[in-house]
Amino acid sequence: MILENVTLGQYFPGDSPLHRMDPRAKILCAVALIVAIFAASSFWGYGAMFLFIALCVALSRINVKFVVKGLKPVWVIILLTFVMNLFLSTGGDVIFRWRFIRVTRMGLVRAVQMAFRLALLICSTQILTLTTSPIALTDGLERLMRPLQKIGFPAHELAMMMSIALRFIPTLIEETQKIIKAQMARGADFESGNIVRRAKAMLPILVPLFVSAFRRADELAMAMEARCYRGGKGRTRMKITKFGTIDLCAALLTAGILALEIWL
Repeated sequence: MILENVTLGQYFPGDSPLHRMDPRAKILCAVALIVAIFAASSFWGYGAMFLFIALCVALSRINVKFVVKGLKPVWVIILLTFVMNLFLSTGGDVIFRWRFIRVTRMGLVRAVQMAFRLALLICSTQILTLTTSPIALTDGLERLMRPLQKIGFPAHELAMMMSIALRFIPTLIEETQKIIKAQMARGADFESGNIVRRAKAMLPILVPLFVSAFRRADELAMAMEARCYRGGKGRTRMKITKFGTIDLCAALLTAGILALEIWL
């Protein structure tokens, strides 16, 4: 099943340099990395981003196959992006023409760049979630948005919602797989037929999945209320994070790659 390849929201425990980084530093570096990917406009720039992300994967000590596995659920989006840019972009010499279909050199270059950019964006966000636990990610987001609390911005609530959403992605995927196997055991067919028939076959999955999701949300709310959860007021933390040498080196390296992309 394609759901088995979804790695978003999963945390890969480890003791690598990226795991030991302060979550605030990792979030800021991830944002800078995304900006650098969008700033890339040449193959040299994309090559530099690819090498930098490969270095991050090596430092995280996560299996490369596990990172590439996260691209499988979105290969259709990547392929659609490639095709749209290939046939809709104009400019440059025409390298292929058939009736009203025309492929130009500029369209081919842009299609490859956009597809590669999308793959790099997914890999960069995966590195953040795979090396940062949901609790650490919540603390990092809350501390980064803490200055906004002075103007009434719900920093803690927003960080908690994002953390819970990431935390329950693997749970919902597991629940979906159980429902699919149960329906297949009852004779349901999800792989044959046209698109409309496959969409109709998904209804017996979506209804119990939504019911299960709402039930889990209600149970979580009751559990948090029973433990007297009142937001971030008076909250203490078992692990106090602080910026260190690793965070400084990562920030300088990320700033350097961002400056390089802007220069290129």
